[in-house]
Amino acid sequence: MANWKSKRRCRRGYPVAVLVGFEEKGAVLWQIFSKVVKPYAAAKLNGKDNKSLYNFHECVVDALRPLLKEGVSSIVLTAPMKTNYAGGFLGHIRKHHPWLFQENGSNAATFGELVGSAGQLHEVSDLVKTEGFRKVLCEITSGDANRIMDTLEKRLNEIDGGTAVLYSLEEIEELVNSQWECGNLKPEYIVLTDRYLADTREKNRVHRLLQISKNKRIKTRIVNAEAKAGIRLGQLGGLVCFTEPE
Repeated sequence: MANWKSKRRCRRGYPVAVLVGFEEKGAVLWQIFSKVVKPYAAAKLNGKDNKSLYNFHECVVDALRPLLKEGVSSIVLTAPMKTNYAGGFLGHIRKHHPWLFQENGSNAATFGELVGSAGQLHEVSDLVKTEGFRKVLCEITSGDANRIMDTLEKRLNEIDGGTAVLYSLEEIEELVNSQWECGNLKPEYIVLTDRYLADTREKNRVHRLLQISKNKRIKTRIVNAEAKAGIRLGQLGGLVCFTEPE
């Protein structure tokens, strides 16, 4: 990934992950795109008692929810050395939000931990250039993509399960642009490879499809074409949409 610093008029690329930088007095959430990093939200820790810590962790979860619903479910947690801020948050969500760890959950996420500070833009700019960050990001995005592809394989193997898998841009556009009523097919996920996005002659149509899907709260995901999930997706043409079960 190139040019992590945010610049005016710079294309941000597509969503890759969320970075949550925990510090002593709170946390800052950053959206990791393929070309830039952008600040997203912040949460303050107002006290050191159990209630304040609980409310703080819930605030972070609430900030993550909209991104999870869009399909951005790779989350990197960072905290300074010799602290347990990230571990404490993971313990909280395991106890109070186990749905985030459900293997086949519709809003499940994949988490990775890293030592470092990510409260300021210059800290994030330095952090994302490190080998440790790239390694963690690769691990969780690959794991996350594999989880989505497992769901796709399940849909492919279902017979008369009330679901459908679409492979052509035209078919997917038609479904996304249609009105969904009770009993009709509803898109659950649109998945494509970065190679498909780079090589297609219909870039404007694809970007418009992704934007409309986001507006309609359909999850979308762009995966690395060279990863295991991307190779399998490439065998299917590089672009797939699968629908929700009835």
